[in-house]
Amino acid sequence: MGFRFSSVVHAKQLIKRSFSNSKNVPKGYFAVYVGERRMKRFVIPVAYLNQPSFQELLSQAEEEFGFDHPMGALTIPCRENEFADLISRLNAY
Repeated sequence: MGFRFSSVVHAKQLIKRSFSNSKNVPKGYFAVYVGERRMKRFVIPVAYLNQPSFQELLSQAEEEFGFDHPMGALTIPCRENEFADLISRLNAY
């Protein structure tokens, strides 16, 4: 599965829309919902959009949910512990 530039563009558009609706999200961060059944909200740095591993998750999210998800924010279809592990690795850089 290759990275598609349009995925990042659509995600950035959704993030801009969700900023106007979300509270308690600091500047330079955005909220995502992660999970398979029960969704958990994470607030992560916008800089992660440039990371290849995060871009892969965006591609998966686009395939499964599209970018107009009823949760009102970007939804990533993976296990919460896998996402937390990815975020930990990205924080280490």
